[in-house]
Amino acid sequence: MPSDPASIVMSGGRLKVPSSPILPFIEGDGTGPDIWRASVRVIDAAVAKASGGACKIHWHEVLAGEKAFNKTGSWLPEETLAAFRQHLVGIKGPLTTPVGGGIRSLNVALRQMLDLYVCLRPVRWFKGVPSPVKRPQDCEMVIFRENTEDIYAGIEMAAGTPEAAKVLGFFEKEFPKEFKKIRFGTKEAAQGFAAAAMGGAERVPEGDTEVMVGIGIKPVSRMGTERLLWAALEYAVKQKSKSVTIVHKGNIMKFTEGAFKDWGYELARKHFRGQIVTERESWILGNKDAGAGLSAEANAKMIEPGFEMMTPDQKAKLVKEVEGVLASIGASHGGGRWKSMVLVKDSIADITLQQVLTRPKDFDVIACMNLNGDYLSDALAAQIGGIGIAPGANINYVTGHAIFEATHGTAPKYANLDQVNPGSVILSGEMMLRYMGSGGGSGGDKVWSDAADLIIKGMDGAITAKTVTYDFERLMKAEGDTGVRKVKCSEFGDAVIAHM
Repeated sequence: MPSDPASIVMSGGRLKVPSSPILPFIEGDGTGPDIWRASVRVIDAAVAKASGGACKIHWHEVLAGEKAFNKTGSWLPEETLAAFRQHLVGIKGPLTTPVGGGIRSLNVALRQMLDLYVCLRPVRWFKGVPSPVKRPQDCEMVIFRENTEDIYAGIEMAAGTPEAAKVLGFFEKEFPKEFKKIRFGTKEAAQGFAAAAMGGAERVPEGDTEVMVGIGIKPVSRMGTERLLWAALEYAVKQKSKSVTIVHKGNIMKFTEGAFKDWGYELARKHFRGQIVTERESWILGNKDAGAGLSAEANAKMIEPGFEMMTPDQKAKLVKEVEGVLASIGASHGGGRWKSMVLVKDSIADITLQQVLTRPKDFDVIACMNLNGDYLSDALAAQIGGIGIAPGANINYVTGHAIFEATHGTAPKYANLDQVNPGSVILSGEMMLRYMGSGGGSGGDKVWSDAADLIIKGMDGAITAKTVTYDFERLMKAEGDTGVRKVKCSEFGDAVIAHM
């Protein structure tokens, strides 16, 4: 390591970025080396241009994935984790997940081990990029995906194992009511189904009635929820976003996904009261603004069309809600003031996947749990050109640790062919520079943000000029676009730099 560069540090709740920061990088497996060679030149060129040569990143390679295993015998060496811990900010290409190994996913392992609790996925369309939707320009939003809990915590017991039998036995003894919901959790149930399906118990092969139930545990904590929502709300307030949508499946999973929604609203009202208004509050305030003499009961009828069918207790509760909102925030949020605040609302996960297609302008910042965020981020990436140019980041806003990453796979059949689109890593580099420039969200050195702007300008220019890699070239020609010039991965990097 050269003697002049220095590590990024966290001080006073913000990142301190030296002019020559040391940044660990993992080039990645498969197409990773091709992509990295193109991307690092783009990032370096942007930094040099933005700073007039005063700033320079010192890249420090660390190992993970196949390259690490081949050289060290470990898929994720401790030295790699130590480097990210020490230098705080780094970037990585796509990694191969070992088959049959002790690590379920290298990406998930890095997030868990460094407690990178926010998966940040911005979604934006570059003019000229082929899209399956009519108005991809309407799809511009940011996803804050909780990164450490939910199904991705990895608490699973395989069917037929002693561990699964132990959990089933515990449920049968301690929670008999819930155990009944496990359809074939006993040998008797399995035997009964097999006999009915095969036309009699005598026709059931021996061994086909073993209890085979896989078990997964879905942990969702208040603290895990609050730190994710805090990051999303803080971002929305600083960026003057129009809304934060809490995406959940709380109508079915009431005490996990439902709790995520409820805790999110509680946090917003308690800690961001002066900057936010909830959707229901906006209805109440809007009704009052439109009719100053409107009674609480009349207001309640307007926000709940089924008011007349409610029980007296339900009606009283709704009227009390209206009175409470007007009493607590009528003075601060009324008179239309709420319209300039961040709107906090929620949406069921399945309808959200429809509405991001049909009504993308209704969404700005999305806060969601791990699995829902996985679905949403890929569905949204498809609308703006595919996962090949979708960037991502994994961040701990408290410690400052952040790893920026390609969101696509390794595509080994294209390795070393200098063909694939490097956009995902280039744009992840743009996110990294913007994070450094923001001081981790607390204000920092503008030169890094200026470098990020140059990358966006370069990407925009290259794609608008129809200088693209094979994936976009194929799609553009299929849509009848003319004048498209197919370039190599490395040449696309050159084009981005030329358009800065």
